[in-house]
Amino acid sequence: MIIDTQKKLKELYEIDDYLWLEETINLLKENRLNELDLENLIEELESLARRDKLALQSLLEQIIRHLLLIEYWQDERERSYRHWRSEVTSFRGQISDRMTTNFYHYLTENKSSIYRKARKYVIDSTGLETFPPECPYTLDKLLDEDWFPER
Repeated sequence: MIIDTQKKLKELYEIDDYLWLEETINLLKENRLNELDLENLIEELESLARRDKLALQSLLEQIIRHLLLIEYWQDERERSYRHWRSEVTSFRGQISDRMTTNFYHYLTENKSSIYRKARKYVIDSTGLETFPPECPYTLDKLLDEDWFPER
């Protein structure tokens, strides 16, 4: 019976992953751990972890982009400042809702590469080369909902 349940779950995963997820949740709730489709469950959990990290990475990149625009793109500041600021506020709120200690460490470890991507984007979009080669902001400042660069 256990092998049949696992086989059916593996087949279900290929046909309807949502139904597979519901069945897996039921097995977990009923503590029928030996009937789980562990191979696909592990794959899904790893995928979920990657997806969350990429989402936070993307949000931090957006924050950096907009802060760089606020601080360094003088010609557009007057016209776009409020929009850029509101975007930073929104992205910070989204990060705050998801932040954990592990995600904080992940962002700390990857801040330099995230900054390089953000810097390349703002250089391409503005045509300016005035952005610092290294991130001028600490992670705490990037995440601080009240902090913005001096105008």
